Amino acid sequence: MAKRVMNATSRKKMNMLGNSIVSDAVMRTESVLSNRPAKLLLGLLVWGCSSLCVLFAAEAAEGPLKLSPLLAEAEEQRIQGIERAMPSTVCVFVPGGGGGGSGVLISPDGYALTNFHVSSPAGNYMRCGLSDGNIYDAVIIGIDPVGDLALIRLLGRDDFPYAEIADSRKAKAGDWCMVIGNPFLLASNLQPTVTWGILSGVSRYQYPSGTLLEYADCLQTDASINPGNSGGPLYSADGRLLGIVGRASFEKRGRVNVGVGYAISINQAMNFLGYLHSGRIVDHATLGATVATDSEGGVRVSNILESSDAYRRGLRYSAEIIEIDGRVVHTANDVQNVLATLPSGWRVKIVYRNEGQTVHTLVRLRSVHGQDELLTKMAGAMPPPPPREVPKKGGDDEDGESTPGDHPGAKSGAGDVPAAVLAVYEERRGFANYFANQQKQNDFIGGLRTQFPRGAAGDSVAWSIKGKTPDGQEVFIYVSDQRLSMVVGETPIEAVTKMDLYDSVEGRSFAGALPALDAWRRMLAKGPKKFGETVYWGTMPLAGERPLRDCVVGSDGEFEIRWMTHPSSKLIECVEVFADRDEDPAELWVVRDSDDPANMPAGLEIRYGIDSVFQMKVDSWEALEEQKSAEDAGDASDKKRDAADKASSDDTTAKQNQSETQG
Repeated sequence: MAKRVMNATSRKKMNMLGNSIVSDAVMRTESVLSNRPAKLLLGLLVWGCSSLCVLFAAEAAEGPLKLSPLLAEAEEQRIQGIERAMPSTVCVFVPGGGGGGSGVLISPDGYALTNFHVSSPAGNYMRCGLSDGNIYDAVIIGIDPVGDLALIRLLGRDDFPYAEIADSRKAKAGDWCMVIGNPFLLASNLQPTVTWGILSGVSRYQYPSGTLLEYADCLQTDASINPGNSGGPLYSADGRLLGIVGRASFEKRGRVNVGVGYAISINQAMNFLGYLHSGRIVDHATLGATVATDSEGGVRVSNILESSDAYRRGLRYSAEIIEIDGRVVHTANDVQNVLATLPSGWRVKIVYRNEGQTVHTLVRLRSVHGQDELLTKMAGAMPPPPPREVPKKGGDDEDGESTPGDHPGAKSGAGDVPAAVLAVYEERRGFANYFANQQKQNDFIGGLRTQFPRGAAGDSVAWSIKGKTPDGQEVFIYVSDQRLSMVVGETPIEAVTKMDLYDSVEGRSFAGALPALDAWRRMLAKGPKKFGETVYWGTMPLAGERPLRDCVVGSDGEFEIRWMTHPSSKLIECVEVFADRDEDPAELWVVRDSDDPANMPAGLEIRYGIDSVFQMKVDSWEALEEQKSAEDAGDASDKKRDAADKASSDDTTAKQNQSETQG
């Protein structure tokens, strides 16, 4: 085809058209812009735009339009981001046609995050589709009704595509983002809908319904969010997971999105992930104090519970809170934004200023609810079900869009539950799925029995531990079914009854090591099922430090025992013994110089709160059979008796010397 060339006449006509556009624009704005500089500026802008139009027209006349390399690269990156994100997006359907929503896979073994208000109508079983066209059975794992999160597991594979996790704290207003999901359950062909937009805001707060469905420190976006997007992913432009979509603002009876949607930050979801893996119905944290923003822009304590750990750490009325869990807070809203993203029971770093002194300390966070209270509120305030797929209607709803309130979801358990789901589900009060908790308990005891001092189920052994304190005093600890004793230097301690052990913890004694070591020894021998009521609690910081440790909680008569293990090595790092939940526990810290599970611990330490009361270097740690145990018990008794006799002899000698002096 011959190349078309713009002749002089055509160019003249196009220039005349451009001049006409400029003249017309200036004349129309003279009534608005009376000052000369403004009129000149607008004229220049319009002339520039019209000139660009002329140039583009000239280029088009000479050949095909060429896209800028920068624009082409940006478009290619956007497409790549969508392609990276799409496979991990989940379309969630309630069996029996009772509604649905969205979700996102976060691990290759099928674990996926969604909203509590998406999973709740389905109960323990749902059907999930991926963009590859396959449908999978899914089982509920854990739920967070306060934060509107749920963890489900897709069954049938161990190589699912999964999302790359972003750091939502680094997200900024104005960042490009996308929402992928199943709005109005349109993804009947399992191809999810993609909407594009920006982050309109970060660290937003959306008030709860009572104390449930609280959205704290959440992300706001103008990417279109509609009923059915709930539970789905909010991705960054490069396809990394920023959050879990949950709320949007609507008008016209909830059918028109107004460009204001909210997503739970992925950082909050990751804080709760270990708790959700426990299969429990989990709760959020509170400081045990109320705060207010003062006139100078600081955060002041306005009230505080004397039973709270914050009070034990010295926080008082009118003290200024500066940081919580490493995040600086300036307002009361900042405090709630941080606390509402943390699970109950976490121990976090807090910085506050009181009476001119800046204090760095650790605080155990309380639960917002009691367990029974949470279960009652959850049952009485279930969120509205997700949308149901319905045929188009005429009249006011002829566009076919459904609203959450118009289509109630099916009741839990609609249809037959597959055998594969029943095999990995167990109902129990306080749990979404107790089977998931049992698996975590098995992981815990398996790791415990492969590290020093190794043990097997049914083993009845005693522990004999010897070493020295930093000042050179000899230490002997003996722990068996018959005897619990400890000698430090010339100070013997023997716990004859449970009350003796209780008093050692209440009195903040170094003898708090005895119930901690005994609980460790008996857990090795009995396992979680026979030790007492045992629950895998989730993951939490150890003394405010990450990575998050696995925590198992066991009831042992008057005591509550917590074992903290490293997530990678599975090594025991700390055993906590609570005599009273409103008092500091005895903390047995296990000091190691190697991650080799076969190696003996290098030392032991006892702490209460932030105070260390005892340290020892471990020279030997033996697991003894019963006969040898009895001999060592006798040695311990002899050592105790010798120490007592020596003390008595010294006292008698002193009295004799005093009598002779007086004579």
